[in-house]
Amino acid sequence: MQAENNKNDIRTLSFGCRLNSLEAEKIQSMLCGVINTAIIINTCAVTAEGERQSGQAVRKIARENPGVPLFVTGCAATRNPALFTEIADTVVIPNSEKLRLGAYIDAIAAMPCNFSGAQIVCFNHSTPKMSKQFIQVQNGCNHKCAYCVTRLLRGAAKSFDYRDILSEAHAAIRNGFAEIVLTGVDIASYAADGMLISDVCRALLRDEPGIRRLRLSSMDPASPEIFKIMDLMAQEPRMMRHMHLSMQSGSDTVLRSMGRRHSAALVKKIAEHGRAIGCTFSWDIICGFPGETDELWAQTMNLVRETRPIKVHAFPFSPRPDTPAFDMPHQIPRDISKKRVKEISETAAQFRMEFMQRKRGQTVQVLVEENNTARDQHDIAVKISSPEIPARTVCDVVLTDIKGDAFVATAA
Repeated sequence: MQAENNKNDIRTLSFGCRLNSLEAEKIQSMLCGVINTAIIINTCAVTAEGERQSGQAVRKIARENPGVPLFVTGCAATRNPALFTEIADTVVIPNSEKLRLGAYIDAIAAMPCNFSGAQIVCFNHSTPKMSKQFIQVQNGCNHKCAYCVTRLLRGAAKSFDYRDILSEAHAAIRNGFAEIVLTGVDIASYAADGMLISDVCRALLRDEPGIRRLRLSSMDPASPEIFKIMDLMAQEPRMMRHMHLSMQSGSDTVLRSMGRRHSAALVKKIAEHGRAIGCTFSWDIICGFPGETDELWAQTMNLVRETRPIKVHAFPFSPRPDTPAFDMPHQIPRDISKKRVKEISETAAQFRMEFMQRKRGQTVQVLVEENNTARDQHDIAVKISSPEIPARTVCDVVLTDIKGDAFVATAA
């Protein structure tokens, strides 16, 4: 949870996925009362650039804050601890130990320095105040996608007990949150005590009436739970009608090479089912996977045009050591990969604009964030022209115009 930290000066910086940020908050809360001053850096290794940025940030923070203990954890620290161990006052905590308090206590005891008078003098990484509460429901992954290093660094899939999830939901509502997002590495694989992820959603909405809006983080398109979740969206207005899918490609040939378990035909079926209930989609796409010819890339673009996701998070393929894709033949030049990122992103942006134009004039429910910026159920930004509304408020607004990639609205 996002607890206030008044007695300790413990700062956090996270790279990569939202799960990293959530875990950093848990570590921060766990260390309160154990150490007065520390910086926690949760690193990312999903791409080479993410790993490079993590190392660069730790070196800079250590240089600017001499004598302050730095706890470096996350995927980059787990995959390549040598990148950080030579940095002064830095301790590497691997993913397997990152949420165990004893790992930090042991590290503090083993360090030769006395940190009692340490002070953070330069840390320009503010943590934004969240308007929605993220709750982790599982960790790890059992699949073997050819490009993915995360599964190697986070271990096998482990689903959390529903009672613990519900307890976090109760606490979130008590702390003033109206929207909850369930997150994890592979939440579609959730399975505990006879419950799947769709069962968790139904149970939460039943057992915590204070939840006004419920979302899921990225889902694997291969999971049959996709259709159960969409059926729940149709039945339950508190289930937000937007889904983010880890699509990665629209070509069956590339998907097989990636080790993915879905097909273009299944994606079309998902999109058709979602369209019938007003569900929108956003996708992750890897551009320039080894062997992705112009013809195969065209298949991905054709699938995008047919299914019309309103957002695509596209990024160039980044070969990660120890993965099968690292030394696959027919690697694609990076300039071609970046060109494909631009093409698919612009196409999705066009569909997003067309969707927004159809919504103009409608009254919709939003969750207010900060400075009268809000999010509708499709995760589109809404700028409200009215007296300031407190963050975390759920309210109705009238969509009057479009500015950039956001709606302009007035209070209903």
